[in-house]
Amino acid sequence: MDSAARDELAGVLTAPGQPLEAREAAAVALAAAGDRRAFETLALLLNYREPARAETAARALALLGDPRTARAAAALATNPLRVAYALHPIRLLVQLRAPESVPALIETLDRLLAEQALGWDAVPACVEGLGELGDPRAATVLRAACAHSRLRAAATAALERIGCSAADPYDAPDASGGTPPS
Repeated sequence: MDSAARDELAGVLTAPGQPLEAREAAAVALAAAGDRRAFETLALLLNYREPARAETAARALALLGDPRTARAAAALATNPLRVAYALHPIRLLVQLRAPESVPALIETLDRLLAEQALGWDAVPACVEGLGELGDPRAATVLRAACAHSRLRAAATAALERIGCSAADPYDAPDASGGTPPS
């Protein structure tokens, strides 16, 4: 896509009166072209109440490769007021494997477990995502998830993926890669 076409699409993002569908299409096209002017629109759509729009935004943001993406996804995933819309930011964090990913998922899962807010899609997405990311820092919160019958199988599988068991709190590798002394 040439520069003039990208400029025209960027104009759609900022022109008054543009329908949401036009802004979304322009942002997705810009992301596919690697144009970071799409970032803000896509970040807003990532937090949108319609799951299809949020999913489209997540795919486009992953494609765009903007360094701000992980911070934005982590902010959305950890926002307690937006938990109903956290599924796609959580999945994006897992896909990005950014430094913000594991801490954001741990924070979100820990908070939702404490609140007993297990009805949201965010809870199983955090459990599965933490298993996929394979970071031993997640062992404590995954063990807490094992206490809930609806999460037990996924949390146990996630713990196994990071090299821990659901039963033994002392088998998590320490920061140096070894296991803590007993």
